[in-house]
Amino acid sequence: MTRPAIPAAATLLAVALIGLLVYGVVQRREDTSLDAAISAGLLPTAPGADVRLPSLSGERPTALADLRGQVVVLNFWASWCDPCIAEAPALERAQQRLQREGGTVLGVTYKDFADESRRFVRRYGITYPTVRDDRLELAPKFGTNKLPETFVLDTRGRIVAASRGQVDSAFLTRAIDRALEPR
Repeated sequence: MTRPAIPAAATLLAVALIGLLVYGVVQRREDTSLDAAISAGLLPTAPGADVRLPSLSGERPTALADLRGQVVVLNFWASWCDPCIAEAPALERAQQRLQREGGTVLGVTYKDFADESRRFVRRYGITYPTVRDDRLELAPKFGTNKLPETFVLDTRGRIVAASRGQVDSAFLTRAIDRALEPR
């Protein structure tokens, strides 16, 4: 390369890198449309109801549409997530309540190895069904990109509450009560 071509190539490379950086920042903008709808008092229909995900336990794949008619606490988690560990007992208590009232917690693993997820389920005594979203077919539809995240759906598949972060028993009780209200 000649001497004048080197600065031109370096300038072109720098412009390309800046362009990629700008593109990356724009593409990583968080999708908060569900949060905005819930905050406005609307009950948005849960997206991705027909996305069928493989069960962590090896049972048949499950989709949210299969659970229509039940209150569902949809929880995105991973074995490497410390807040997910901390909220596991509250979710298990919610599952015990929902089983009595015709509902379920549905765990969805996010960017986790199946063996690690299974160890988590055994270690923390998780009894609710869990599916694997290893191809990220469902999580992005909820705007999920951090963990844990939880969405509570009423019997018609509408989101009545959402938590982008660790949940506690008080949140789950209020959200499940709201989901069980006749509408």
